Amino acid sequence: MNGQPLRKVLIVGGGTAGWMAAAAFGTAMPNMAVELVESDDIGIVGVGEATIPQINLFNAMLGISDADMLRETQATYKLGIEFTDWLHHGHSYLHPFGAFGVPINGVDFWHYWIRSGGNLAGLHEFNANSVAAATGRYAKINPQPPANSPLSKLFSAFHFDASLYARLLRRVAEARGVTRHEGRIVTCHRDGESGLMTAVTLDDGRRLTADLFLDCSGFRSLLLGEAMGVGYRDWSAWLPCDRALAVPTERHEEPRLYTRATAQGAGWTWRIPLQHRTGNGYVYSSAHVSDDEAAATLLCAVDGTPLADPRPLRFVAGHREQFWAGNVIGLGLAGGFLEPLESTSIHLIQLAISRVLNLMPRSLPAPGAAAEFNRLSVRDYEGIRDFLVFHYWANRREEPFWQERRAIDPPGGLIRERIALFRETGRIAHAGDDLFAEASWLAVMLGQGIAPGGHSPMADLVPQPELEEIMAMLRNAVAKAVTGLPMQADFIAAQTRG
Repeated sequence: MNGQPLRKVLIVGGGTAGWMAAAAFGTAMPNMAVELVESDDIGIVGVGEATIPQINLFNAMLGISDADMLRETQATYKLGIEFTDWLHHGHSYLHPFGAFGVPINGVDFWHYWIRSGGNLAGLHEFNANSVAAATGRYAKINPQPPANSPLSKLFSAFHFDASLYARLLRRVAEARGVTRHEGRIVTCHRDGESGLMTAVTLDDGRRLTADLFLDCSGFRSLLLGEAMGVGYRDWSAWLPCDRALAVPTERHEEPRLYTRATAQGAGWTWRIPLQHRTGNGYVYSSAHVSDDEAAATLLCAVDGTPLADPRPLRFVAGHREQFWAGNVIGLGLAGGFLEPLESTSIHLIQLAISRVLNLMPRSLPAPGAAAEFNRLSVRDYEGIRDFLVFHYWANRREEPFWQERRAIDPPGGLIRERIALFRETGRIAHAGDDLFAEASWLAVMLGQGIAPGGHSPMADLVPQPELEEIMAMLRNAVAKAVTGLPMQADFIAAQTRG
C-alpha cells in the first residue's frame, strides 16, 4: 500500500462522528470508495446535542436544510449559552453568538460602552442574539439581511437529538454511495514493515481493507489508541471533571433559545431544550462528589419528569498525542475529549473532517499532511481548553472544588496575559485562528467578573452628545429588528409544516 493511490476509506464506528465523516466524504469525494462499519450492539455516547454556528456550513455542504434539521432531529435554535452561578450563587450571564454593537470610527464598540460606564445588562442590548434569546423570538432571514441590519449579525446554531442527527446523516451518506457494514471488529491488521493499518476483521470473519482509516470508535479509540499505540495527553490537572451523568426529561415549557450551564458543587449541569424533550446532564469531578450524590444533584436540578435513569460516562480531558498516525485518523472521542461546556464537541469533529478533506494526499503514507493535521488539531484543542479553563478559574465560589480551580495556574500563561491586557486597556488579545472571537472573550470575561480598567483613547474622539445619539440609535435598531421576528415556536411550526 505504501505509495499507492488512495482509493478507499474505511470509517470505524457510527454515531455522530462516523456518519458526519461518511456523509462528508460521500459528498466531497464521489470517486473514492467510502465504507463504514458499526455494530448495533455498541451504543453511542449521544451527549452532544448543542452546537455552535459553524454547523450551518457543514449542513449546507451536505444539502441539509433547516427544515430537515427541525423535522428530522427535533431541533430547536440556539443563540448562545447562559451561565448560571458560575461567578457566585445567584449570578448569571449570557454568552451569545455574534458581536456587540458595531465599530465606530474603526474602534471596537465595547470601548465606547466602557467609556459610557455601562453595565453588563446594558451591553447585551446591543447584541441581537442576546435580545432575541431574552424574548424568545427568532427567524432565519432569507435572503440574508443587508450588512447594516442588526439581523445580519443574528447567528444561530442548533440543539438537536444526536442519535436522530446520525440517522439523518446516514441517509445522506448512503444516498451518495457510502456502504455500511454491520459487525463488531475483533482484530486490527497492520503491515509488518510500514506499520500502516491494512484491514480489520469482523466477528463473522469478514475482512475489510482500506487505504485510509478514520477511527470514530469513541473513547475506546480502537484503531488510533489501541492498534496504533498512540498515547494520550492528560489535561485533568486543569480540567478535573472526569465523569458525567445524562438523563432526558419530558418537555415542560417552550424551548428556550439557549443552552443553560449551571455551576454545581463539583462541576456543572446542562440543560438543552429540544422540541420533544429536554436533555440534561451533570459533568463532575469524582474526586469531589460520589456518583450517587451526583445523580441526586442532577435529578434535583431537572424540571421535567425523567424519561430514563441517568446514564453514566467516564472520560479524561485531553487528546491523543497524534490525531493522525500512519494511515489512521482519530475523529471525535477517538482523538480527544473536552467537556461540552461551550458546545465544541461536534464542531471539533466537523473541523477535523474539513481538514482531512483539505489535506487529502494522493497516496500514503503522507507525513507532511499528517504533521500539519496534527499541528492544527493540537492548536484547536489547546485554544478551546484555555477558554474552558478560564470559566473555572475566574470564580468566587466557596466549595473546595471551586477554590482549587482558582488556585491552579492556567496553562501557558495566555489567560493571565489576556486578563492583564483587558484590565489595563479594555483590549482583547486575539489571534485570527482563534475559534472564540473577541466578542466571546468579552462576554465571558465580563460575566466572570473581570472588569476593564480603561478603554481605547480613540474612543474619546467622539463628542459625548454624538456618542449618546449613536448608542441610542444602535440600541433601538436592535430592539426594533428583534421585535419584528416571530416567536421561535411559530417559526419552527412554519418550517416543519407539511
